[in-house]
Amino acid sequence: MSILASASTLVIAELGVNHDGSVTRALELVEHAAKAGADAVKLQIFHARRLMHSTAAFAHYQTERCDDRNPADMLEKYELREGEIEKIVAAIRRAGLLPLATPFSLDDVGLIGELGMPAIKIASPDVVNYPLLKKCSELGRPLLVSTGAATMAELAETTLWLREWGAEFALLHCVSSYPTPAEEAHLVWIRQLIQRFEVPVGYSDHTTEPIAGALAVAAGARIIEKHLTYDCDARGPDHGASANPSQFTKYVATIRLAEKMRGSGAKRVLDIEEDVRGVSRQSLVAARDLHTGHEVSEADLITQRPGRGISASQWPQIVGRKITRPVAAGTMLEPGMLAA
Repeated sequence: MSILASASTLVIAELGVNHDGSVTRALELVEHAAKAGADAVKLQIFHARRLMHSTAAFAHYQTERCDDRNPADMLEKYELREGEIEKIVAAIRRAGLLPLATPFSLDDVGLIGELGMPAIKIASPDVVNYPLLKKCSELGRPLLVSTGAATMAELAETTLWLREWGAEFALLHCVSSYPTPAEEAHLVWIRQLIQRFEVPVGYSDHTTEPIAGALAVAAGARIIEKHLTYDCDARGPDHGASANPSQFTKYVATIRLAEKMRGSGAKRVLDIEEDVRGVSRQSLVAARDLHTGHEVSEADLITQRPGRGISASQWPQIVGRKITRPVAAGTMLEPGMLAA
């Protein structure tokens, strides 16, 4: 079954480069993700020199947290080799979690297929990367496409491509700022994406707010992705927009609570409401003695609990009808007391 078919929220622990290039640290983060109650762990597959042109530049947030001369030098420290990725993926599966990955270049896609990962994450910058999207779609796995820094017109074009290729996909609301200020989270866009594109929608959270994931679930998100780190104050590009193990555990717990509270289906009377509905709704009651043939006026009626008689909602329909038999003051009206 596709991971997009589940009724429960898919919580993804994004390791990104928070392992600092250490397999041992990556394995520790996998253990933390499992203990926290995540459903999946996501890796990034890249080769720095393949990905970065000689003119590549740092984003502003990266210059504040990295000491490297250029982006290629920075990323090269965080590369995971194929054997290392396989080892981490095996550990993710042993922990009972789903292994996911983001490829950044065409040559990175094949490993995802070889390792049998059940879905592919597309990073926000590649939401318009036609050749990468096409190659990923050819694997026949669901695509989780982040939408940070993309216009609605760009998303419309991308979803058109994906549908033409027969790809199964979800869109992840995302703000490409690390960390994202609370006032810039724009969780209302989750509903907009659902209504506009009619696909499952999730949230890739770059805020530092502990309730952001829960609020996103309440807004309709079916997938939540959050960076997991060992130390939010560590040097490196993503630690500052991540949650440490303790924070991540609480983060997942609030998501699960929000998932329960979100509920399902259309507005209806619930079984647990029937008792209160019966005793607290109001019925029509005779305000004074009414004789046979009397035409009911508003002055003849009051409303009182419980709701076992003619509903107070029928007030307009009862006024003007005639009484068929004597009715004492304080009597709850019944249909047989009134002429048709």
